[in-house]
Amino acid sequence: MTIKADYQELINEYKEQVRVLKEQINELTDAGKSKDSALKRTLQKLEYVTEDLDKANNQLEAINDAKQDLEETKG
Repeated sequence: MTIKADYQELINEYKEQVRVLKEQINELTDAGKSKDSALKRTLQKLEYVTEDLDKANNQLEAINDAKQDLEETKG
């Protein structure tokens, strides 16, 4: 009887450990999903900022070209 009780106690401990590990896996999975979502949002923001920077650089280049044309016509 004692051996059976010991085995049952061991089985219960293992079941508890498995339960805890499953919880940890779920938490890590959720954290990974949250991180992926945050990375996607950040990448999208970076893409928008890059587009805005390209537009601003093009506008600046156009302004500099216009300024140079004005200086050439005055000079």
